[in-house]
Amino acid sequence: MRNFLIPVLLFLFAYGCAENHKPMEKQTLFVGTYTDGSSEGIYSFQFNPETGTLDSLELKAKLTNPSFLAISKDKKNLYAVQETADFDSLGGGVTAFAMENEKLRLLNSKGTAGAHPCHVALSEDGQLAASNYTGGNLAIFDLTSDGSITDRQVIDHKTNDTLVTPHVHKAHFNSDGLFVADLGLDGLKRYQKEPHGWIPGHQASIDMAEGAGPRHFVFSNDQQFLYVINELNSTIVSLKRDDAGSYNKVETQSTLASDFEGDSFCADIHLSADGKFLYGSNRGENTIVVFSVNQELGKLTTVGRTSVHGDWPRNFTIDPTGNYLLVANQRSNNITVYSRDAEKGTLTFLNELEMGSPVCLVFKND
Repeated sequence: MRNFLIPVLLFLFAYGCAENHKPMEKQTLFVGTYTDGSSEGIYSFQFNPETGTLDSLELKAKLTNPSFLAISKDKKNLYAVQETADFDSLGGGVTAFAMENEKLRLLNSKGTAGAHPCHVALSEDGQLAASNYTGGNLAIFDLTSDGSITDRQVIDHKTNDTLVTPHVHKAHFNSDGLFVADLGLDGLKRYQKEPHGWIPGHQASIDMAEGAGPRHFVFSNDQQFLYVINELNSTIVSLKRDDAGSYNKVETQSTLASDFEGDSFCADIHLSADGKFLYGSNRGENTIVVFSVNQELGKLTTVGRTSVHGDWPRNFTIDPTGNYLLVANQRSNNITVYSRDAEKGTLTFLNELEMGSPVCLVFKND
């Protein structure tokens, strides 16, 4: 009897382990591209979080230069800029899609009232902001119940100073209002919402160093810290929120290795979900720089930097599991995948996949 029970128990143990380790579902990754080469618009892949591999490439929508994408919180809509100067007589465009059973159904498109929109952001209460880089302005749209784009407000960043040219690069909505990075004006502009629209808000400008070129930024989960990546001087500035709601500089860190020689321009920035690590991309040095974050003080400590195995890492993303980081290398036409050590923050190269001019990576379930 005893000899009979042993194999039965071993079988039940193995069966239980198999039940507890169900394979993770694949994640849909949308890719925005520049379409002056082999790419034709918005693509999707299936990402396997068990292996860190991408497969099932599919063209989802033909569109001109969909260089930045955003997905609504309810996963019903996807939005893409058309980074051009000739969508209409005023500049570029932004397009709304309905997401239906892994398909994208076109809803409508609107002009952004400025040339070369390079970023799109969504609010919690049904608005969309498109950042016009060459146009130097910001277009804010209302969204209908089905996600279509309607009325527009335009905020112009042009000033009386003829020595500076505004280049709006990113907008972000949160409970403090609307934050907008302007690379040309070397600052983040803040707006508050009133019944008649958005107006300059508290601490109307968060200024960076002259010539820094703020491009993208990210907040800590509690909004107590703000991290700004500067394209032109390759730095990250840490800021802390005070009791009045103003953000004040904590420190500035270089994103480049001390022995790097040559030109390099920062692009994207992301925090890990737990807020312990900060990542930034260097175009030129062609690396992802990794910092550990002091979550009490907001200060950064360099962990290291990892080659992107490509050229010109314009955008990158951390997958929904937090176990991987994926990089869109614009000039080398490839997407590279790294495993991420959640305890150390470090990255290990896994694989790469050929893709024409990838410039934006967005997971559907992120």
